[in-house]
Amino acid sequence: MSFLERLGDWIWNPWLLGAFLLLGLYYSIRSGFFQLFEFRLWMSATVGSLLHSKRGGEAEGITQFQALSTALASTIGTGSIAGVATAIFYGGPGAVFWMWISAFLGMMTGCAEKTLAVRYRHRGKNGGWEGGPMDYMEKGLGLRGLALAFSLFCVCASIGGGDMVQANSIATALEAAFGWDRLAVGAVTALLTGLVILGGIGRIGRVSEKLVPAMAVLFLAGGAAVLWVHATAVPAALSRIVASAFAPKAALGGTLGYSMASAMRFGVARGVFTNEAGLGSSAMAHAAADVEEPAEEGMWGAFEVFVATLVVCTVTALVILTSGVYDETAALLAIQSGGVDSSMLGSALSAAAFSTVMGAWGGPFVAVCLLMFAFSSLLGWSYYGERGLAYLTGSDRWVGCYRMVFLLFVVAGSVGDVGRVWQVADICNGMMALPNLAALLLLSPEALRMIFQWSLRQKKARKGQGGVSGR
Repeated sequence: MSFLERLGDWIWNPWLLGAFLLLGLYYSIRSGFFQLFEFRLWMSATVGSLLHSKRGGEAEGITQFQALSTALASTIGTGSIAGVATAIFYGGPGAVFWMWISAFLGMMTGCAEKTLAVRYRHRGKNGGWEGGPMDYMEKGLGLRGLALAFSLFCVCASIGGGDMVQANSIATALEAAFGWDRLAVGAVTALLTGLVILGGIGRIGRVSEKLVPAMAVLFLAGGAAVLWVHATAVPAALSRIVASAFAPKAALGGTLGYSMASAMRFGVARGVFTNEAGLGSSAMAHAAADVEEPAEEGMWGAFEVFVATLVVCTVTALVILTSGVYDETAALLAIQSGGVDSSMLGSALSAAAFSTVMGAWGGPFVAVCLLMFAFSSLLGWSYYGERGLAYLTGSDRWVGCYRMVFLLFVVAGSVGDVGRVWQVADICNGMMALPNLAALLLLSPEALRMIFQWSLRQKKARKGQGGVSGR
């Protein structure tokens, strides 16, 4: 076991695994499982609001849909394709179950952190809104040291997780599908990323609101086609996911198998990587939204987790498990012997699953989806890193240098080892989450109060007007 693997396991298992799940459970219980029993309310405030015209808000910030698209741009990334495949490979089918659990509970964690981000945000020099966990740590708790720690880890996570992982997945997918040189792919990706991020959050939001819906529809349509062909295998796959989540030994006669701990470790870690609930990263995008009610933006946070993990990641997992390309025995033996090959996990495994229906087009389809997913994630994470650095330095003068470093690591990540890149991502995400989880717990009374008050106003408005108002 490598040093990076040992460090990642030490951070995540069991400390952060428990922290993410327990905090999400705490918010869920205290809110009366709002994400379940108030499903119609938060769906009306999110998807329902898109049916009504919204003011543009160019002078105030980015629109709510642009904020959601920017946040989804970073969440519906390679974790939705390569991350799910990696979780299944290292944690077994049971990892998908714990990914679901982390997402269900994380819906309230995400709702709370977006609510708090809007509550404590501030005006930037350009007149738009800026904010994030560092603001509610400093203003809400008076803990500037905690805010500085979060910002430092945020910058590291933007490079190690949001940057290198995405670039690596783009390069490996295009190499496998078309034989393109990974270094050349990295250079072109860096160039295209630079053209967008130089325009700041405004340009990132405008690009994301066009790219995210298109990529989501494309991937879900392809996944639905594969599941339609393998429909008879879906019930067995679902049963396998649940059974493997709790089975101490799941393969090879009990002498070698996935443990419940490994299923939880990789399921929760990949769930957090895909939906970012508890990390605090996507809260920075939502803080820039043109919205008055903090809790209203919190509803978009819950919706974001729902779409990123419970919808998109579930499709990926079922495609892999119903297609027959995942060999549990071969995976376990490779892990035990240290002979894991990049073709056995990540985007390669997902591509093989889609190829069972799409044939020679399976690899290119996954490559194109990964290109769109990963590119959008690069845009979102570049902004998060900028905000973390701006808080650390107290100004925006180092943003240009950060962007250059970010683009250089796009190239470096494209030629890196996929296993080690994911291990670095887990470590960075874990270190970033620690201060944010602590702040969310300490500020839970205020977050829950705002959610309850907003919910009550919406219900009164529904009774008085026959529907839920936009505010």
